[in-house]
Amino acid sequence: MEERQAVVYSAGIHAPYWDPTQSRILDAADELMARRGVHGVTIAELARRAGHSRPTIYRSWRDADDVVRSALLRRVAVIIDHFPTHAATRHELVDDVLRFSSLFRADPVYERLLAEEPEAFTRYTLQRVGSSQRLILGWLSTAIGAAQRGGSVRVGDPDEIAVMLLLIAQSAVLSHGTVSELLSESSWERELRAALDGLLRP
Repeated sequence: MEERQAVVYSAGIHAPYWDPTQSRILDAADELMARRGVHGVTIAELARRAGHSRPTIYRSWRDADDVVRSALLRRVAVIIDHFPTHAATRHELVDDVLRFSSLFRADPVYERLLAEEPEAFTRYTLQRVGSSQRLILGWLSTAIGAAQRGGSVRVGDPDEIAVMLLLIAQSAVLSHGTVSELLSESSWERELRAALDGLLRP
């Protein structure tokens, strides 16, 4: 289970680590979600595709829903790995959040959830602050603190500012398809950039 993970990413947040057996099971979950959506993820199908028994899966996860949450967390961690260093300025931080949003929307699993299963996306990402959000918040909080020390981000609790930054970006990503007829891609990015910059500006 996620509690077994012990690799610190930043600000006390634990980045995911799974052993080879768990990774194969999560690979199977990724494949199922990309092809069938989250409702296609069952313990029986995971066992068949991963080549492991059901008891093996249950040793690490409570149920299929638990596997889905771990798989989604792993995908977020892979995206965050595209940002090996923290932004030093407000402009760099805004650039990173926009790039993260683009990578997130392009991810085959999250792309399917946003386009075809928005209710599942809401359940797994918006109804509570889970491990994926906490990993993102740890990344954002550390970057905000660094930019504050350089004077380009306003004074305030980095953790609290990170929460609002995540809310703005998350809402924009979730609503992107809804407003695509009203805002071009470049306009959407421009307005999101302005909103993020406005939140952070001293």
